[in-house]
Amino acid sequence: MNKQFLVTLLFFAVCISHGQQMDPLATEDHQEQQHWVDSIYNSLSLEEKIGQLYMVRAFTDKGETHLDQVRELVTDYHVGGVIFSTGGPYRQAAFNNEIQELSRVKMLMAMDAEWGLSMRLDSTFAFPYNMVLGAVKDNSLIEQVGKHIGEHTRRLGMHINFAPDVDINTNPNNPIIGNRSFGENRDNVTEKALAFMHGMQGAGVLANAKHFPGHGDTSQDSHKVLPTVDFNKERIDSVELYPFKKLFSEGLASVMVAHLSVPSLESRPGYPSSLSKKIVAQLLKEKLQFKGLIFTDALEMKGVANYAQGKNVDLAAFLAGNDVLLISADVPKGVKAIKEAYEEGTITEERLAHSVKKILKAKYKVGLNHYHPVSTKHLSKDLNRASDQLLFEKVMENAITVAKNDDQLVPIRSIDKKKIAYVPMGDGKHHSFFDALKKYADVTLVQSNNLGDLINALEPFNLVIVGHHRSTETPWKAADFTDKEKTWLYEIARKKRVILDVFVKPYALLGLQSIDNIETIIVSYLNDPISQETSAEVIFGAIAAKGSLPVTAHAKLPENRGFITNSLSRLGYSIPERVGMNSKALERVDSLMKVAVRSGMTPGGQILVARNGQVVYNKNFGKTTYGGENVQSDHIYDLASLTKIIATLPILMQLTEKGELSFDSTLGELIPELRDSNKSNLKVLDVLSHYARLEAWIPFYKKTVGETSNLPLEKYYKTEPDRKFNVKVADHLYMREDYKDSIFTIIKESDLRPRLEYKYSDLAFLIMQRYIENYYNEPLDKVADEHFYASLGMNHTSFNPLKKFRKGMIVPTEVDNYFRQQTIQGYVHDMGAAMLGGVAGHAGLFSNANDVAKIMQMFLQKGYYGGVRYFSEQTLKKYNHCYFCKQNNRRGVGFDKPQLGATGPTCGCASPISYGHSGFTGTFAWVDPAYNLVYIFLSNRTYPTMMNRKLITEDIRSHIQGYIYDAMRSDES
Repeated sequence: MNKQFLVTLLFFAVCISHGQQMDPLATEDHQEQQHWVDSIYNSLSLEEKIGQLYMVRAFTDKGETHLDQVRELVTDYHVGGVIFSTGGPYRQAAFNNEIQELSRVKMLMAMDAEWGLSMRLDSTFAFPYNMVLGAVKDNSLIEQVGKHIGEHTRRLGMHINFAPDVDINTNPNNPIIGNRSFGENRDNVTEKALAFMHGMQGAGVLANAKHFPGHGDTSQDSHKVLPTVDFNKERIDSVELYPFKKLFSEGLASVMVAHLSVPSLESRPGYPSSLSKKIVAQLLKEKLQFKGLIFTDALEMKGVANYAQGKNVDLAAFLAGNDVLLISADVPKGVKAIKEAYEEGTITEERLAHSVKKILKAKYKVGLNHYHPVSTKHLSKDLNRASDQLLFEKVMENAITVAKNDDQLVPIRSIDKKKIAYVPMGDGKHHSFFDALKKYADVTLVQSNNLGDLINALEPFNLVIVGHHRSTETPWKAADFTDKEKTWLYEIARKKRVILDVFVKPYALLGLQSIDNIETIIVSYLNDPISQETSAEVIFGAIAAKGSLPVTAHAKLPENRGFITNSLSRLGYSIPERVGMNSKALERVDSLMKVAVRSGMTPGGQILVARNGQVVYNKNFGKTTYGGENVQSDHIYDLASLTKIIATLPILMQLTEKGELSFDSTLGELIPELRDSNKSNLKVLDVLSHYARLEAWIPFYKKTVGETSNLPLEKYYKTEPDRKFNVKVADHLYMREDYKDSIFTIIKESDLRPRLEYKYSDLAFLIMQRYIENYYNEPLDKVADEHFYASLGMNHTSFNPLKKFRKGMIVPTEVDNYFRQQTIQGYVHDMGAAMLGGVAGHAGLFSNANDVAKIMQMFLQKGYYGGVRYFSEQTLKKYNHCYFCKQNNRRGVGFDKPQLGATGPTCGCASPISYGHSGFTGTFAWVDPAYNLVYIFLSNRTYPTMMNRKLITEDIRSHIQGYIYDAMRSDES
């Protein structure tokens, strides 16, 4: 046994030393394979053998007349394969099954699906073009793309995919390759092609390298004419042939021969490579020892159809050494010519058997010896998987290239100091990019038909993002800037700092005369929504830039250039599967929230889930009011008591870190006005833990309205403002300014509860508001904005939102019939907060789910976000601790914590280290470090009346939280 093994090993070593290639079509059970091949071959008539050489084209969107023609070719000419072109997956599956039943020897089914089935079929998935893959340094991602495309192709009953394109695109003006190439560097092209091939063939689909001997440096389209590759043999061998040779050595199953004029390899002037014996038989088969299937490019193409020098094109191609004749212009005529040549002895039996047996061997390899029809059950789902979208995202994250980055402008830091405009150029869609930019900062869309007006409109801005958007639906779409756009771009860059982001192939930048005034240039390659959203994430530092240019994009932007940027740990946006969650399981969240809306628990709401720094669920439900407009992402809600942890508490955390207060500090030490009160000796720890005997709340407004009428008393309110009455509590309702001081006096003089026990209290945060405002000598809202919201990019967050937002963006909270006697919209719902001018330590803040998620993510990241350290991990730990759990008080310092018993604020599934808060209006924000999870729930359950407690009694917020945890567990299972 050992001696036999050594002999075999020696044989393979000799083969390799002589440059011979292994047979890529052989299977592990090669003896059984050969027996099957021989038995099938011996059963075939001459006509059937010749028919095996043909692969004809089928469209499933061209009607029955065309399909009848294909059926006839299958039954009458015994064709060996079909290449499917345009149509739909279900139609193709059905027709595939039908014609396979018509064929005695099952056919090889193929597609030209370089970037996925969507290259040909509707309702299928499109992966990024090869040019995009060429920008990716991690070749394992390229292998995954090949694998996914192979899985899709195989699922649809296909056995061969005419991919990858291994042409080295050294000519930017190449009209037919371009985006289909991995780039201009032979080594990069080769590495990517190898990875793609391994992925696809690993999925059970035969790969096909094209276009031999190399179509990358041509300026003509072989579909229309015969392009010329005018290099010497040495250049072709060292560049164009290089990737082919590498793929041959690692098991490539098939090759497609191009229609090219290559004078250094074929001396006959203008003679197509696909018909050249010197190129196919002598170079490809003999010199390079390729043993896989050899396909012609489509024989109907103009690049070959007129160059057979009197011979039938099909016959000439076969005589040149090709195995499979692809898309013949006339199959009956070609079959006749080949048969006559066989009968005349021009084609020998050995030559015919050589190709036909290779074809049969390939059929065995792909399993056609045990044929099964294509199942259409779950077909659409199988061809459009969450894992496909996830892979697309990962590819784009690794491909997007920062090609120029003067002063390290990207990622954008200090967004509170930036006034950003976005100027779209090109005729493609740009809304996904703009919407994504707005998730991070206050970005203004600026457009004009006049350059002067545009420049004037840009005057207030200190940073301009210019997006160059053109359609990339096919790789051949035009990508260049117009002359007008160039002029406008130069003028904008002359006056402003500019980030230019091109959502097309890099060659678009070749048309720019100068890029000197453009600080940052990003190549995002594709103009689809995922690429646009990912590019925005790169710009703002949610993810790092990793890509490098696969081609020379400009004299100053050479191939392989790409700046690696740092992540600033801002939130990114993805799908649940990216973070180990199950999209299907999260549909239960949708269902329950829809029930809540239908059942009148709340008119609508926003729900957001982020995990591992990625927002993976962000949906709007219902309407702003019953019968009102649909809730949108930029609608803002009254956060109620979330104000405590989003405004007051983080400021206190910073002051703690500065050493200005400690948990042992007393209120009397911090607030001089309280030194002679019963609250003087209360400690900060006790107060913020709701363990200081403070009253829960005080209905300050009741003394200012009629005892029975509930109407505002003239002593305290006026309908028009003046010097004395200037605290606006609602539309046309102004309170006396001096009553704000009366409120604090009421708090100061309020009794302490007789027993020391846990009692949730708004007063704690009203008291701490006074401390903060005394310390900074500024109102709480200004301090919070300057210290947190502006730098976090919380552009939809504000106290007194009517000062910043139009009324229609603000969701109403109640139809008030007990105090303000009107619909409360744009004014804080909490009566005490309203009487303090809309700014209070316990209530008054408005925001949307996306903004709330930012500050909660900052908490989760232990005080760090967007490149800014707000406070230390140690400070957060101090506040996120239950100091009185033994006293049956679950609270942290300011933060709420999970229940200690059966009931409480969470689903019961959150970890003990989790924390957050809820709000009276129907809001909830929770962070769980154990799962790296953020959950936001915003609603206006108080509309039209706060007496509606269904959302609370049905525990909707906690049930939804439970479903979120289930979605993690269901993915793990």
